[in-house]
Amino acid sequence: MNLLDQDRKYILPIYKRLPLEIVKAEGMILTDQEGKEYLDFYSGIAVHTLGHRNEKVLEAMRVQMESFLHLSNYFAAPSAVTLAKLLVENSFASKVFFANSGAEANEAMLKLARKYGRNIRKDKVKFVALEKGFHGRTYGAMNLTGTPAYREPFGEALEGITHVRINDVDGLRSAVDQNTCGIFFEVIQGEGGLREMEESFAEELMKLSEEFDVLLLADEVQTGLFRTGTLFAHEILPLTPHAMTLAKGLGGGLPLGALLLSEKVEHVLRPGDHGSTFGGNPLACAAGAAVLEEILEKEFQEKLKVKMDLFLEKLKALQTRYPEVIKEIRGRGYMVGLEVGEASEIIREEAMKRQLLLNITGGTVLRLLPALTMEKKEMDRFFLVMEEILSIWRKTDGSE
Repeated sequence: MNLLDQDRKYILPIYKRLPLEIVKAEGMILTDQEGKEYLDFYSGIAVHTLGHRNEKVLEAMRVQMESFLHLSNYFAAPSAVTLAKLLVENSFASKVFFANSGAEANEAMLKLARKYGRNIRKDKVKFVALEKGFHGRTYGAMNLTGTPAYREPFGEALEGITHVRINDVDGLRSAVDQNTCGIFFEVIQGEGGLREMEESFAEELMKLSEEFDVLLLADEVQTGLFRTGTLFAHEILPLTPHAMTLAKGLGGGLPLGALLLSEKVEHVLRPGDHGSTFGGNPLACAAGAAVLEEILEKEFQEKLKVKMDLFLEKLKALQTRYPEVIKEIRGRGYMVGLEVGEASEIIREEAMKRQLLLNITGGTVLRLLPALTMEKKEMDRFFLVMEEILSIWRKTDGSE
Protein backbone atom coordinates (compact mmCIF):
# COMPACT_ATOMS: atom_id res chain seq x y z
CA MET A 1 0.00 0.00 0.00
CA ASN A 2 1.54 3.33 -1.06
CA LEU A 3 1.57 6.52 0.98
CA LEU A 4 -1.56 8.04 -0.58
CA ASP A 5 -3.53 4.82 -0.03
CA GLN A 6 -2.44 4.73 3.62
CA ASP A 7 -3.31 8.40 3.95
CA ARG A 8 -6.85 7.69 2.72
CA LYS A 9 -7.16 4.72 5.09
CA TYR A 10 -5.96 6.34 8.30
CA ILE A 11 -6.40 10.14 8.01
CA LEU A 12 -9.73 11.92 7.99
CA PRO A 13 -10.30 12.78 4.29
CA ILE A 14 -11.03 16.50 4.57
CA TYR A 15 -8.22 17.64 2.26
CA LYS A 16 -8.06 17.34 -1.50
CA ARG A 17 -4.59 15.80 -1.82
CA LEU A 18 -2.41 16.26 -4.87
CA PRO A 19 -1.43 12.90 -6.40
CA LEU A 20 2.22 13.28 -5.41
CA GLU A 21 4.42 11.66 -2.78
CA ILE A 22 7.03 14.24 -1.77
CA VAL A 23 10.25 12.88 -0.31
CA LYS A 24 12.36 16.05 -0.20
CA ALA A 25 11.92 19.82 -0.20
CA GLU A 26 14.64 22.39 -0.79
CA GLY A 27 14.17 26.07 -1.58
CA MET A 28 11.30 26.19 -4.07
CA ILE A 29 11.74 22.60 -5.28
CA LEU A 30 9.71 19.58 -4.16
CA THR A 31 11.02 16.17 -5.20
CA ASP A 32 8.73 13.15 -5.48
CA GLN A 33 9.51 9.46 -4.98
CA GLU A 34 10.33 9.11 -8.70
CA GLY A 35 12.91 11.87 -8.55
CA LYS A 36 10.80 14.46 -10.40
CA GLU A 37 11.39 18.02 -9.27
CA TYR A 38 8.40 20.37 -8.99
CA LEU A 39 8.54 24.15 -8.77
CA ASP A 40 6.44 25.01 -5.73
CA PHE A 41 4.18 28.08 -5.98
CA TYR A 42 2.19 27.00 -2.91
CA SER A 43 5.06 27.61 -0.44
CA GLY A 44 3.03 25.60 2.08
CA ILE A 45 0.24 28.18 1.54
CA ALA A 46 2.53 31.15 2.25
CA VAL A 47 4.35 29.36 5.09
CA HIS A 48 7.81 28.95 3.58
CA THR A 49 8.70 32.63 3.33
CA LEU A 50 12.39 31.81 2.91
CA GLY A 51 11.79 28.58 1.01
CA HIS A 52 11.84 25.00 2.22
CA ARG A 53 14.57 24.06 4.70
CA ASN A 54 16.23 27.47 4.78
CA GLU A 55 19.68 26.96 6.29
CA LYS A 56 19.52 29.93 8.68
CA VAL A 57 16.19 28.73 10.02
CA LEU A 58 17.48 25.17 10.38
CA GLU A 59 20.58 26.37 12.22
CA ALA A 60 18.49 28.40 14.66
CA MET A 61 16.39 25.29 15.31
CA ARG A 62 19.51 23.14 15.85
CA VAL A 63 20.86 25.59 18.43
CA GLN A 64 17.52 25.73 20.26
CA MET A 65 17.16 21.94 20.28
CA GLU A 66 20.44 21.70 22.18
CA SER A 67 18.80 23.60 25.06
CA PHE A 68 15.14 22.55 25.21
CA LEU A 69 12.08 22.00 23.02
CA HIS A 70 9.36 22.95 25.47
CA LEU A 71 9.17 24.35 28.99
CA SER A 72 5.59 25.66 29.44
CA ASN A 73 4.53 29.25 29.88
CA TYR A 74 5.53 29.22 33.54
CA PHE A 75 9.00 30.05 32.21
CA ALA A 76 10.33 32.81 29.97
CA ALA A 77 12.01 31.47 26.82
CA PRO A 78 14.85 33.52 25.25
CA SER A 79 13.75 32.73 21.68
CA ALA A 80 10.18 33.91 22.38
CA VAL A 81 11.46 37.15 23.92
CA THR A 82 13.79 37.71 20.97
CA LEU A 83 10.98 37.22 18.45
CA ALA A 84 8.54 39.39 20.40
CA LYS A 85 11.14 42.16 20.61
CA LEU A 86 11.68 42.05 16.84
CA LEU A 87 7.94 42.27 16.21
CA VAL A 88 7.37 45.13 18.64
CA GLU A 89 10.34 47.15 17.42
CA ASN A 90 9.18 46.88 13.82
CA SER A 91 5.42 47.43 14.17
CA PHE A 92 2.76 49.54 15.90
CA ALA A 93 2.58 46.99 18.73
CA SER A 94 3.75 47.22 22.32
CA LYS A 95 3.02 43.60 23.34
CA VAL A 96 2.78 40.16 21.69
CA PHE A 97 0.83 37.02 22.54
CA PHE A 98 1.98 33.80 20.86
CA ALA A 99 -0.40 31.07 19.64
CA ASN A 100 -0.04 27.97 17.47
CA SER A 101 -1.83 29.14 14.33
CA GLY A 102 -3.60 31.99 12.64
CA ALA A 103 -7.00 30.72 13.69
CA GLU A 104 -5.93 30.60 17.34
CA ALA A 105 -4.45 34.08 17.10
CA ASN A 106 -7.75 35.31 15.63
CA GLU A 107 -9.69 33.68 18.47
CA ALA A 108 -7.50 35.59 20.92
CA MET A 109 -8.14 38.80 18.99
CA LEU A 110 -11.89 38.14 19.07
CA LYS A 111 -11.78 37.68 22.86
CA LEU A 112 -9.66 40.82 23.20
CA ALA A 113 -12.23 42.91 21.32
CA ARG A 114 -15.22 41.45 23.18
CA LYS A 115 -13.66 42.19 26.56
CA TYR A 116 -12.63 45.66 25.43
CA GLY A 117 -16.22 46.38 24.40
CA ARG A 118 -17.74 44.94 27.59
CA ASN A 119 -15.38 47.09 29.67
CA ILE A 120 -17.11 50.09 28.09
CA ARG A 121 -20.68 48.79 28.02
CA LYS A 122 -22.21 45.33 28.42
CA ASP A 123 -23.90 45.44 24.99
CA LYS A 124 -20.80 46.58 23.08
CA VAL A 125 -19.99 43.11 21.73
CA LYS A 126 -20.88 43.21 18.02
CA PHE A 127 -18.46 42.70 15.14
CA VAL A 128 -18.25 43.72 11.52
CA ALA A 129 -16.28 41.49 9.16
CA LEU A 130 -15.89 41.31 5.40
CA GLU A 131 -17.64 39.11 2.87
CA LYS A 132 -15.24 36.63 1.25
CA GLY A 133 -12.83 37.15 4.15
CA PHE A 134 -11.19 34.14 5.79
CA HIS A 135 -10.06 33.97 9.42
CA GLY A 136 -9.72 30.27 10.22
CA ARG A 137 -11.59 27.05 10.98
CA THR A 138 -12.15 27.33 14.73
CA TYR A 139 -15.68 28.27 15.72
CA GLY A 140 -15.27 31.97 16.38
CA ALA A 141 -12.91 32.50 13.45
CA MET A 142 -15.22 30.49 11.19
CA ASN A 143 -18.14 32.76 12.06
CA LEU A 144 -16.07 35.84 11.29
CA THR A 145 -15.18 34.28 7.93
CA GLY A 146 -17.24 35.91 5.21
CA THR A 147 -18.07 32.89 3.02
CA PRO A 148 -21.36 31.23 4.11
CA ALA A 149 -20.27 27.81 2.82
CA TYR A 150 -17.66 27.61 5.60
CA ARG A 151 -20.30 28.29 8.28
CA GLU A 152 -23.61 26.78 7.17
CA PRO A 153 -22.81 23.07 7.74
CA PHE A 154 -22.39 23.78 11.47
CA GLY A 155 -25.76 25.28 12.26
CA GLU A 156 -26.73 28.54 13.84
CA ALA A 157 -24.16 31.29 13.53
CA LEU A 158 -22.77 33.36 16.37
CA GLU A 159 -24.91 36.41 17.02
CA GLY A 160 -23.72 39.94 16.51
CA ILE A 161 -21.54 39.51 13.40
CA THR A 162 -22.40 41.54 10.29
CA HIS A 163 -20.60 40.97 7.00
CA VAL A 164 -20.13 43.73 4.42
CA ARG A 165 -18.41 43.76 1.03
CA ILE A 166 -14.83 44.91 0.93
CA ASN A 167 -14.62 48.50 -0.36
CA ASP A 168 -18.35 49.12 0.21
CA VAL A 169 -17.93 52.32 2.20
CA ASP A 170 -21.66 52.94 2.60
CA GLY A 171 -22.28 49.34 3.69
CA LEU A 172 -19.50 49.59 6.25
CA ARG A 173 -20.84 52.83 7.72
CA SER A 174 -24.36 51.44 8.02
CA ALA A 175 -23.10 48.29 9.80
CA VAL A 176 -21.16 50.05 12.57
CA ASP A 177 -22.79 51.57 15.64
CA GLN A 178 -22.19 52.23 19.34
CA ASN A 179 -22.46 48.51 20.15
CA THR A 180 -19.73 47.47 17.69
CA CYS A 181 -16.56 46.44 19.49
CA GLY A 182 -14.39 45.42 16.55
CA ILE A 183 -13.98 45.26 12.79
CA PHE A 184 -12.12 42.21 11.40
CA PHE A 185 -10.48 42.55 8.00
CA GLU A 186 -7.77 41.41 5.62
CA VAL A 187 -6.08 44.12 3.56
CA ILE A 188 -5.84 41.61 0.71
CA GLN A 189 -8.32 38.72 0.87
CA GLY A 190 -6.49 35.44 0.32
CA GLU A 191 -9.33 32.91 0.10
CA GLY A 192 -11.60 35.58 -1.37
CA GLY A 193 -9.75 35.72 -4.68
CA LEU A 194 -7.02 38.27 -3.86
CA ARG A 195 -9.36 41.26 -3.48
CA GLU A 196 -7.47 44.33 -2.24
CA MET A 197 -8.73 47.02 0.12
CA GLU A 198 -9.02 50.49 -1.39
CA GLU A 199 -7.74 53.65 0.28
CA SER A 200 -11.23 55.13 0.70
CA PHE A 201 -12.35 52.03 2.62
CA ALA A 202 -9.30 52.18 4.87
CA GLU A 203 -9.97 55.86 5.58
CA GLU A 204 -13.56 55.03 6.54
CA LEU A 205 -12.31 52.32 8.90
CA MET A 206 -10.18 54.89 10.69
CA LYS A 207 -13.06 57.39 10.89
CA LEU A 208 -15.52 54.84 12.27
CA SER A 209 -12.98 53.57 14.78
CA GLU A 210 -12.58 57.08 16.16
CA GLU A 211 -16.29 57.91 16.06
CA PHE A 212 -17.60 54.77 17.76
CA ASP A 213 -14.51 53.62 19.71
CA VAL A 214 -14.27 50.45 17.62
CA LEU A 215 -11.12 48.31 17.49
CA LEU A 216 -9.55 47.76 14.07
CA LEU A 217 -8.50 44.11 13.93
CA ALA A 218 -6.18 43.20 11.06
CA ASP A 219 -5.75 39.59 9.98
CA GLU A 220 -2.29 39.56 8.39
CA VAL A 221 -1.84 35.81 8.71
CA GLN A 222 -1.14 35.52 4.98
CA THR A 223 -0.26 39.10 3.99
CA GLY A 224 2.35 39.80 6.65
CA LEU A 225 6.16 39.57 6.60
CA PHE A 226 6.89 41.16 3.20
CA ARG A 227 4.59 38.79 1.32
CA THR A 228 2.98 41.88 -0.29
CA GLY A 229 6.10 44.04 -0.54
CA THR A 230 5.96 45.77 2.86
CA LEU A 231 6.53 44.19 6.26
CA PHE A 232 2.77 44.34 6.87
CA ALA A 233 0.14 44.89 4.20
CA HIS A 234 -1.70 47.60 6.15
CA GLU A 235 1.37 49.82 5.73
CA ILE A 236 0.30 50.27 2.09
CA LEU A 237 -2.75 52.22 3.30
CA PRO A 238 -3.55 55.11 5.67
CA LEU A 239 -4.49 52.47 8.24
CA THR A 240 -3.11 51.50 11.65
CA PRO A 241 -4.85 48.65 13.48
CA HIS A 242 -5.23 48.30 17.23
CA ALA A 243 -4.42 44.60 17.03
CA MET A 244 -3.08 42.30 14.31
CA THR A 245 -2.58 38.58 13.82
CA LEU A 246 0.32 36.81 12.12
CA ALA A 247 1.05 33.15 11.40
CA LYS A 248 1.93 31.10 8.28
CA GLY A 249 5.39 32.45 7.37
CA LEU A 250 6.15 33.51 10.93
CA GLY A 251 7.40 30.12 12.14
CA GLY A 252 9.72 29.26 9.24
CA GLY A 253 7.75 26.06 8.63
CA LEU A 254 6.76 25.33 12.24
CA PRO A 255 3.31 26.08 13.72
CA LEU A 256 3.38 29.58 15.17
CA GLY A 257 0.86 32.40 15.38
CA ALA A 258 0.98 35.79 17.06
CA LEU A 259 -1.39 38.49 18.25
CA LEU A 260 0.22 41.92 18.23
CA LEU A 261 -1.40 44.50 20.54
CA SER A 262 -1.13 48.28 20.58
CA GLU A 263 -0.75 50.27 23.80
CA LYS A 264 -4.50 51.04 23.65
CA VAL A 265 -5.39 47.39 24.24
CA GLU A 266 -2.33 45.83 25.84
CA HIS A 267 -3.94 45.83 29.31
CA VAL A 268 -7.33 44.35 28.29
CA LEU A 269 -6.48 40.65 28.69
CA ARG A 270 -5.30 39.84 32.20
CA PRO A 271 -3.83 36.66 33.76
CA GLY A 272 -6.42 33.88 33.46
CA ASP A 273 -8.29 35.48 30.53
CA HIS A 274 -6.45 33.51 27.87
CA GLY A 275 -3.59 31.09 27.40
CA SER A 276 -2.03 28.32 25.33
CA THR A 277 0.00 25.26 26.31
CA PHE A 278 2.16 25.30 23.19
CA GLY A 279 1.84 28.98 22.22
CA GLY A 280 5.30 30.54 22.09
CA ASN A 281 7.00 27.16 21.74
CA PRO A 282 10.76 27.84 22.02
CA LEU A 283 11.68 25.88 18.88
CA ALA A 284 9.05 27.60 16.73
CA CYS A 285 10.05 31.01 18.12
CA ALA A 286 13.73 30.32 17.37
CA ALA A 287 12.77 29.58 13.77
CA GLY A 288 10.58 32.70 13.73
CA ALA A 289 13.36 34.92 15.02
CA ALA A 290 15.65 33.62 12.26
CA VAL A 291 12.99 34.48 9.66
CA LEU A 292 12.54 38.01 11.03
CA GLU A 293 16.26 38.66 11.26
CA GLU A 294 16.67 37.68 7.61
CA ILE A 295 13.77 39.63 6.13
CA LEU A 296 14.58 42.75 8.15
CA GLU A 297 18.00 43.02 6.51
CA LYS A 298 18.11 46.07 4.23
CA GLU A 299 19.93 44.16 1.47
CA PHE A 300 17.29 41.41 1.53
CA GLN A 301 14.50 43.99 1.16
CA GLU A 302 16.24 45.84 -1.67
CA LYS A 303 16.73 42.63 -3.66
CA LEU A 304 13.17 41.54 -2.93
CA LYS A 305 11.71 44.78 -4.30
CA VAL A 306 13.63 44.39 -7.56
CA LYS A 307 12.41 40.80 -7.94
CA MET A 308 8.80 41.65 -7.09
CA ASP A 309 8.78 44.52 -9.59
CA LEU A 310 10.18 42.21 -12.26
CA PHE A 311 7.61 39.52 -11.45
CA LEU A 312 4.71 41.96 -11.81
CA GLU A 313 6.17 43.36 -15.03
CA LYS A 314 6.39 39.88 -16.52
CA LEU A 315 2.86 39.02 -15.37
CA LYS A 316 1.50 42.14 -17.05
CA ALA A 317 3.36 41.26 -20.24
CA LEU A 318 1.85 37.75 -20.09
CA GLN A 319 -1.61 39.23 -19.66
CA THR A 320 -1.04 41.52 -22.65
CA ARG A 321 -0.24 38.49 -24.80
CA TYR A 322 -3.16 36.40 -23.47
CA PRO A 323 -5.93 38.83 -22.42
CA GLU A 324 -8.61 36.30 -23.36
CA VAL A 325 -7.34 34.00 -20.57
CA ILE A 326 -5.81 36.31 -17.93
CA LYS A 327 -8.68 38.69 -17.31
CA GLU A 328 -7.23 40.42 -14.26
CA ILE A 329 -4.11 40.51 -12.08
CA ARG A 330 -4.80 41.04 -8.38
CA GLY A 331 -2.75 41.38 -5.24
CA ARG A 332 0.76 42.65 -4.58
CA GLY A 333 4.31 41.43 -4.28
CA TYR A 334 4.44 37.64 -4.05
CA MET A 335 0.77 37.31 -3.15
CA VAL A 336 -0.77 37.53 -6.60
CA GLY A 337 -3.93 36.18 -8.18
CA LEU A 338 -4.58 35.65 -11.87
CA GLU A 339 -8.30 35.71 -12.72
CA VAL A 340 -8.56 33.10 -15.46
CA GLY A 341 -12.21 32.07 -15.19
CA GLU A 342 -13.07 28.57 -16.38
CA ALA A 343 -9.46 27.92 -17.39
CA SER A 344 -8.23 27.64 -13.77
CA GLU A 345 -8.50 23.86 -13.33
CA ILE A 346 -7.10 23.11 -16.78
CA ILE A 347 -4.13 25.43 -16.27
CA ARG A 348 -3.39 23.89 -12.86
CA GLU A 349 -3.51 20.35 -14.30
CA GLU A 350 -1.35 21.25 -17.28
CA ALA A 351 1.12 23.03 -15.00
CA MET A 352 1.45 19.94 -12.81
CA LYS A 353 2.22 17.83 -15.89
CA ARG A 354 5.08 20.27 -16.50
CA GLN A 355 6.19 20.07 -12.85
CA LEU A 356 4.86 23.46 -11.78
CA LEU A 357 2.54 23.47 -8.75
CA LEU A 358 -0.20 26.12 -8.74
CA ASN A 359 -3.09 26.66 -6.36
CA ILE A 360 -6.61 28.00 -6.99
CA THR A 361 -8.59 30.34 -4.75
CA GLY A 362 -12.02 31.85 -5.16
CA GLY A 363 -12.84 29.17 -7.73
CA THR A 364 -11.34 30.93 -10.75
CA VAL A 365 -8.14 32.60 -9.51
CA LEU A 366 -4.65 31.12 -9.76
CA ARG A 367 -2.96 32.07 -6.48
CA LEU A 368 0.79 32.61 -6.80
CA LEU A 369 2.71 32.41 -3.51
CA PRO A 370 6.38 31.88 -4.35
CA ALA A 371 9.03 32.04 -1.64
CA LEU A 372 10.51 35.49 -1.10
CA THR A 373 13.84 33.87 -2.00
CA MET A 374 12.70 33.04 -5.55
CA GLU A 375 15.61 33.46 -7.96
CA LYS A 376 15.57 34.52 -11.61
CA LYS A 377 15.96 30.95 -12.89
CA GLU A 378 12.85 29.88 -10.95
CA MET A 379 10.92 32.90 -12.16
CA ASP A 380 12.00 32.16 -15.74
CA ARG A 381 10.88 28.54 -15.39
CA PHE A 382 7.44 29.68 -14.17
CA PHE A 383 6.91 32.00 -17.14
CA LEU A 384 8.23 29.42 -19.61
CA VAL A 385 5.65 26.89 -18.42
CA MET A 386 2.83 29.45 -18.33
CA GLU A 387 3.67 30.65 -21.84
CA GLU A 388 3.55 27.09 -23.13
CA ILE A 389 0.22 26.33 -21.45
CA LEU A 390 -1.46 29.56 -22.55
CA SER A 391 -0.27 29.22 -26.14
CA ILE A 392 -1.76 25.71 -26.27
CA TRP A 393 -4.98 26.99 -24.67
CA ARG A 394 -5.25 29.68 -27.36
CA LYS A 395 -4.86 27.14 -30.15
CA THR A 396 -7.33 24.61 -28.73
CA ASP A 397 -9.81 27.33 -27.80
CA GLY A 398 -9.75 28.70 -31.31
CA SER A 399 -8.68 32.17 -30.22
CA GLU A 400 -5.94 32.50 -32.80
